[in-house]
Amino acid sequence: MKDNKQNTHPVAGKKGITRRDAVKTFGAAGVAAAAGTALFGGKPPAFAQQRTIHYLMDSYFISGAKDVHLAVNEEFKKQTGVEVKMEFINQNDLNTRLTAAVEAGAGPDMTILKWNMPHLFAGGLANHDSLMADVDASDYYGFMNDATIVDGVYRAMPTYMTPNAWVYRTDIFGELGITPFPETMDDYLVAGKKLKDNGTPIGFTLGHTLGDAPANCYTWLWAFGGREVDENQKVMIDTPETRAAMEFFRAFWNDACDPGGLSYDDGSNNRAMLAGRIACTCNAASIYYFASNNPEKVPEGLAQNLHHAPLPAGPGGSYGTNQPLSQGIFEHSTEKEACMEYLKFFMTGENFEKWFVSMGGQAVGPSPVWEDHPFWETQPALGSIPKMGKYGRSFGFSGPYDRKASEVQAKYIIIDLLALVARGDSVEDTVKWAETELKQIYES
Repeated sequence: MKDNKQNTHPVAGKKGITRRDAVKTFGAAGVAAAAGTALFGGKPPAFAQQRTIHYLMDSYFISGAKDVHLAVNEEFKKQTGVEVKMEFINQNDLNTRLTAAVEAGAGPDMTILKWNMPHLFAGGLANHDSLMADVDASDYYGFMNDATIVDGVYRAMPTYMTPNAWVYRTDIFGELGITPFPETMDDYLVAGKKLKDNGTPIGFTLGHTLGDAPANCYTWLWAFGGREVDENQKVMIDTPETRAAMEFFRAFWNDACDPGGLSYDDGSNNRAMLAGRIACTCNAASIYYFASNNPEKVPEGLAQNLHHAPLPAGPGGSYGTNQPLSQGIFEHSTEKEACMEYLKFFMTGENFEKWFVSMGGQAVGPSPVWEDHPFWETQPALGSIPKMGKYGRSFGFSGPYDRKASEVQAKYIIIDLLALVARGDSVEDTVKWAETELKQIYES
């Protein structure tokens, strides 16, 4: 399923080099370079005196990518004299730190932004339209632009997405006769029962986490045709489709899943999968990356028996919540010019490509151009990961991806809808509760 939403922003809507043009002109090996060229070219300017950029971001899961990022920073300093001082924090602390910086009008100069945080913190973020004027964003995935354009203004620069897919043990699935990976929800439930009876259930979080919980939970609602709101943001959670989704999910949770998922954090499913306690989970490519690079710390042959697939389709289709990430400059920064030049430097073809490859499948570029990068040919176990952008929808679907949708996400209303049902609460009462919560946000 393709995200066909059209964005009317003058920058996002302009035309330049397309994915087809890139492949035709440069060949597969030149796609990334073409993408980089379409972003920025040339070297950053030299600054007159020593300056420092304070960059706040969450800690890297992948140490090699952190090393590449720091190396890019060093090269930027060598060419400009501007030092980029990184501050790494836990991702679940990011909202708190961003709130403090915006309210105080002081602190970091720039930051990483997840999901549609640019909407949540728009009042404290600079106008990035001049930066984006040099970018062809017309071919970007719709959810990448939707996450960063607030009231017609780019409040951050779309940078990459982290796709989530269902990573599973091909050896265990094969032993139980579950081949291929289920394509429908009904078949997934049958498979899940076999897995749980085998002592290797499906495991994922229903907790208050920034990453995995929203990335997974919304898709169950959508797969059955449920929506929190319609196109005009009228609350429509109380529908037969939502109830069908919740009834199915309760059966799936009880018959197929690790009940400990109610208290999982964002790393719990990774640890459970790497330890061999579960056979399937919803996750980015980080589990496979760790298993491939640390064979001595995981069950023998684990990496060779991992593969990735999209969410099986329900009556309403198959969806994904590919996490859009962007980089934003704070309005209070006195180093906006240097930050703009740094972003240009980081996103220039050669630098961004090195970093993209170092992420080991954890990152996909902001447009379909990156689906054809030669890196993916070296990692066939990643399966659907590079193509997950076509399943992507934004929180608040079918409505706009705005501050209200972000507030619903921040309050974990959809996650709690599933968690309460999994815990055993009445579907009817839980849907009514969710309706009340959503109306307080969308209709107040």
